[in-house]
Amino acid sequence: MTSTTERTDVSPSNAGTPTGPTTLDALEAEGIHILREAVATARKPVILFSGGKDSVVVLHLATKAFWPGRVPVELLHVDTGHNFDEVIEFRDATVARLGLRLQVASVQSYIDDGRLRERPDGTRNPLQTVPLLDAIAGHGYDVVFGGARRDEEKARAKERVVSLRDEFGQWDPRNQRPELWSLYNTRHLPGQHVRVFPLSNWTELDVWRYIEREGIELPSLYYAHEREVFERDGMLLTPHPSVKLRDGEATAPRVVRYRTVGDASCTGAVESGAASVADVIAEVAATRITERGATRADDRMSEAAMEDRKKEGYF
Repeated sequence: MTSTTERTDVSPSNAGTPTGPTTLDALEAEGIHILREAVATARKPVILFSGGKDSVVVLHLATKAFWPGRVPVELLHVDTGHNFDEVIEFRDATVARLGLRLQVASVQSYIDDGRLRERPDGTRNPLQTVPLLDAIAGHGYDVVFGGARRDEEKARAKERVVSLRDEFGQWDPRNQRPELWSLYNTRHLPGQHVRVFPLSNWTELDVWRYIEREGIELPSLYYAHEREVFERDGMLLTPHPSVKLRDGEATAPRVVRYRTVGDASCTGAVESGAASVADVIAEVAATRITERGATRADDRMSEAAMEDRKKEGYF
């Protein structure tokens, strides 16, 4: 179920009049079903929440899944210390508004005490794996919800809705379970856990159409705004404490937006005049490049960069 065309049932007597559920209705129902099924079997579940659009949509689905009660799940953010300020502010405001508990695993603290070393290229996204696995083990999380989608990247397209991780947090693409008839197996041995992806069958366009339909708020970075940027390796980067200008590089004001809001050190902006959700939908519908492929330097390290990181325990 990956089509982004709104499907409706139309009979000759009501031609042109939509009846029955749309694609967004079906995707929402599937996501809510996955959340409820996984939480029902979990000892201590957690939602990975960064303030990015996909994690925001997962959290929105959770508020619907468990309404009128409060979401019975903690939130976890692996904070690299290189995040955009706007995203961190949005994250904290959302947590406060919903009255939820947020756990933060800090990459900076691991660097400060010597458990991790700064990478020569300055990006910290690959350094998230160890703090993530330590947080999962330390808090005793056994079901970890993420916002990954299969259309984002080839390695993620291989992964099932429920992904078993061994006692080292690692993923084996050859050791996956069948998921026939929307039946999801979250069983695991002591020390293991499962990652669960309620948005697996969504596309970037589905996400944006759902954001529009539901009136979901997002960090302002996702919409067109004037920003000082400079070009490096075909990407438009923002000056940041983690991003130092090199000889010959100079900033200039441009109207840009971000399709994804990862680390400032490896996430590029795109030139865009899309200042509203409707504008973004039109823009995304016309593009043929995924948001990670277009704007994430950490996914350009090698052909199998994401798969290698996932095997080590990454998201």
